[in-house]
Amino acid sequence: MGGHLCEALLHRGDEVVCVDDLSSSERLGVAHLEGRPGFRLVVGDACDPGVLGALGRVDAVAHLASPASPSDYRERPLDTLRAGSRGTEAALELAAGSGARFLLASTSEVYGDPAVHPQPESYAGNVDPVGPRSMYDESKRFAEALTVGYRDAAGVNACIARIFNTYGPRMRAGDGRVVPSFVTAALAGEPLVCFGDGTQTRSLCYVSDLVGGLIALLGSDLAGPVNLGNPEELTMLDLAALVLELTRSHSPVEFAPLPGDDPKRRCPDISLATAALGWLPLVPLREGLARTIDWFAASRSVRAAG
Repeated sequence: MGGHLCEALLHRGDEVVCVDDLSSSERLGVAHLEGRPGFRLVVGDACDPGVLGALGRVDAVAHLASPASPSDYRERPLDTLRAGSRGTEAALELAAGSGARFLLASTSEVYGDPAVHPQPESYAGNVDPVGPRSMYDESKRFAEALTVGYRDAAGVNACIARIFNTYGPRMRAGDGRVVPSFVTAALAGEPLVCFGDGTQTRSLCYVSDLVGGLIALLGSDLAGPVNLGNPEELTMLDLAALVLELTRSHSPVEFAPLPGDDPKRRCPDISLATAALGWLPLVPLREGLARTIDWFAASRSVRAAG
């Protein structure tokens, strides 16, 4: 997602410095931006205050650094917790020293397995601080608390976005999230694996819509937290069927045990974003999935040719 945000900011004429340790992206997200005027990639750890401190003064800081897929944060629990704690503090210090607007990319995971549906920003959540997803959930909850602390105690002009499930081109094929998992399996003629009985729901937002919400929030005076996501809810079985239809695949659907702490329903209440930012997601799921499938298919062809 960070690469898409960089691209959108460059398109409107901003100068952008991207700090990435490439631990999960392997340059995939920003390779097409390297060499463009106004863009600079700094390969380094955002948890290191020296890396961010060397950037000099900036006008805005968008903190998106964190392992974000379940497979990544379960394999790298300490890195995930550091990104939410030390990484957030280093980014806030950069914003404080520059008098810059600060945006924290938080997550719908702070709501846990929600008992309120859809989830408004006022909902405190149903979370397990020592559960199998806790390294990600709690790192983001702490990052929110730290952001509020810097806003209240240090006067940082900070805002918080709670991002719901986002998808689109340039996702890693093996990152474990449902859209790339289903799409790559369907294109390869392999089984699409649904966890549980497939009736759990998600609300999928196309990446360009999500980036538009982040930019709108960054340019506002709203503190948040603000939910950003698509309130169109669907089951994983419905998603699998749509992917099979769009890929014209005959792959079977198989089932596996539901992982612990996996939310049964996930859907944002976006009334605050709509009222305060004038923001609504615009890309229909069928269209967004078609674009995403085309990208994965093209990438698959390139790898086969290589």
